[in-house]
Amino acid sequence: MSYSVGQVAGFAGVTVRTLHHYDEIGLLVPSERTHAGHRRYADADLDRLQQILFYRELGFPLDEVAALLDDPETDPRVHLRRQHDLLTARIEKLQKMAAAVEHAMEARTMGINLTPEERFEVFGDEDPFKEEYSEEAEQRWGDTEAWAESQRRAARYTKEDWKRMKAEVDGWGERYVALVASGAPATGEAAMDMAEEHRQHISRWFYECPPGMHRCLGAMYVADERFKAYYDAMGEGVAEHLSESIAANADRQTA
Repeated sequence: MSYSVGQVAGFAGVTVRTLHHYDEIGLLVPSERTHAGHRRYADADLDRLQQILFYRELGFPLDEVAALLDDPETDPRVHLRRQHDLLTARIEKLQKMAAAVEHAMEARTMGINLTPEERFEVFGDEDPFKEEYSEEAEQRWGDTEAWAESQRRAARYTKEDWKRMKAEVDGWGERYVALVASGAPATGEAAMDMAEEHRQHISRWFYECPPGMHRCLGAMYVADERFKAYYDAMGEGVAEHLSESIAANADRQTA
């Protein structure tokens, strides 16, 4: 029995464009094609797609996923054991995050002010804005109006505000990763529109971020290894792609 690309997209919760992209780069080539050239996926293809999505969820870039799955020396059971170990570690981390959120909710209910460390705890270890970098950030930008405005706004935010901001970041990130995976160019309309969303998010939550300033931030996302690692953890090549789309959008906004 085989399945159409639309059926598989529905099963797996991915887009048809993502499956087309996986086929084009040789990561998931369907076993069959109809006389009209339409893709048909067999059960073995679905097994491979499941492995791909497991590794993608765990943050592996596509080239590493391909290398892992195509290694002839690796038993499929080894993949499952590795993924089980990684998922177990992820579960433990999420449990810690859930405990941090519960602590914050309790503090909010009781009227207890949260410390900066507690406020950012929900973002996890990958967040580049964690308190450990605050001294460096203040040294670099502490005398700017943008820094002062960011501090003023952050001081007013409740835990619910931080959760809403986190939801915005997560939602944008998922859509941008899908955009990059689809092969959309960084200078295309879709990428520039998402770069503009990114700029508007900064202006809405932290400080007014005009296109020129946003361009500088985009350059920093690839120049600073911590920011690059943060965005590339979302998906392979995301940092470079985002930096280019921000620059293209800045050109568009100032044209």
